[in-house]
Amino acid sequence: MTSIKFCGAAGTVTGSCSYVDTGAHRFVIDCGLFQGNKTTQDLNYGDFPFDATKVEFLLLTHAHIDHSGLLPKLVKAGFSGTIYATEPTNDLLEFMLRDSAFIQETNTERYNKKRERRGQEPLEPLYTMDDAEATLKLLQSHDYEQWFEPKPGVKVRFWNAGHLLGSASVELVLDDQLTGKPIRMLFSGDLGPEEKAFHPPPDAPEGYDYIVCESTYGNREREDYTLEKRREALQEELTHALERGGNVVIPSFAVERSQELLHDIGYLLANNMIPQADVYLDSPLARRVTDVFIKYAGEMEDIEVNESDLFRHKRFHLVESLDESKAINKIKKGAIIISASGMCTAGRIKHHLRNNIWRKECTILFVGYQSPGTLGQIITSGAKSVRIHGSECKVRAEIRRLGNYSAHADQSELLRWIMQRRPISGGLFLNHGEAEGRTVLRELLAENGMDADRIYMPQFDESFQLQPDGKPMSTGAPEPRLDLTQIETDWHNDYAAFILGLASSIDKIDDHKRRELIAKLNAVLTAAD
Repeated sequence: MTSIKFCGAAGTVTGSCSYVDTGAHRFVIDCGLFQGNKTTQDLNYGDFPFDATKVEFLLLTHAHIDHSGLLPKLVKAGFSGTIYATEPTNDLLEFMLRDSAFIQETNTERYNKKRERRGQEPLEPLYTMDDAEATLKLLQSHDYEQWFEPKPGVKVRFWNAGHLLGSASVELVLDDQLTGKPIRMLFSGDLGPEEKAFHPPPDAPEGYDYIVCESTYGNREREDYTLEKRREALQEELTHALERGGNVVIPSFAVERSQELLHDIGYLLANNMIPQADVYLDSPLARRVTDVFIKYAGEMEDIEVNESDLFRHKRFHLVESLDESKAINKIKKGAIIISASGMCTAGRIKHHLRNNIWRKECTILFVGYQSPGTLGQIITSGAKSVRIHGSECKVRAEIRRLGNYSAHADQSELLRWIMQRRPISGGLFLNHGEAEGRTVLRELLAENGMDADRIYMPQFDESFQLQPDGKPMSTGAPEPRLDLTQIETDWHNDYAAFILGLASSIDKIDDHKRRELIAKLNAVLTAAD
């Protein structure tokens, strides 16, 4: 009997991975890196909940690291099958997987220096550049809406998902070994909004046994907007920020979000709609990805400048070297600094935050979702001080948010996409969503006529048996690899908040009381040993 196991993005919005066993063949849809707080990231170092050597092929919805970032680890664990994706996705992976491997190697090297000083054994990186290169050799491209057959009895077709350059929903027709009948499935991947630069709205046929749909914004609705209104909102934010006399720092994802920002800022500059300012895209990955977007410019929609001028405005500086990045720190006003990562979890953005967040004339403009427990989420939640690279930084800059750059469909768009795919004879699985998002979307679907008993919210590593035209049957889930109570905040977040609070408390009292406080803390810690 055909079965599916949800190995990631179940109750979370990260680590997307689904394992399918038809009885005759075994394959995986997506293999994403877990992002978020340190407890969530620790999942990356555990074993896969399936035998990588027995996976025959992999279907990839898009290039974002939370869907593709563990591919080199899968290869390192023994996977040697073909990885099927669209051509733009594979072009993006050429840079993204190498960049991810470089980060794994350099972060581990830095961490091992600390371990060596402590007399601890060194650790291996999650994967290496060699693993990334071996992964890239397995890529094979297929166009949208064209059937192909990775294995006998498994037919696949990609549909535009409207989320990212090359992003796809995956349609499957599987020969069920038990009944001999076909099972028709659709994996949404991440769905883009109906109004988005570069891509048409998501699309796919109707009528399935099973659909697996993301639910990231299942409980959220953006204000109605058009691309023109989005640029007007950006114009207002940048004009106000630059007139305050400092820099504007924009944490941004390297893939697509940065390119959308460059496109819109270039349009505003060209039409004198914002003060003339130098724009720094400080991310080697984003610079390389921008070249991929230029390659496909002729196929993209809603471009407001000539293709030959796309991302090439005279005030743009596409920064790559470390020395160029450090030079930006000398600029005290009038610069727009776009840097990865979008949630401020790593990369050069931390240096720019450290140099600007304490300055009251500066602005930090967030343009994307901030996962619970990340530095970006802590800043946007109103923290008065944060720890960056082990040091306390006061938050004096103006913190702003602009929500219309989301690459995800919101609640009403998810609802419409699902309703347009009906009938769904077997069941609908809601994944890639936090608890509230999935629950609210499930209730809304039920209000709109869907059978609530056929809408499932799979748990971590939960498996379901599938059959043509029938309800799926859960075969249960093992002890979860992730404690969902640790997703929003974990002990690492608590520790950082405690250290900041302790420093603040000590600053407010005299030397005698400081010694008393330290003695009490030592007594509590000694008793806990």
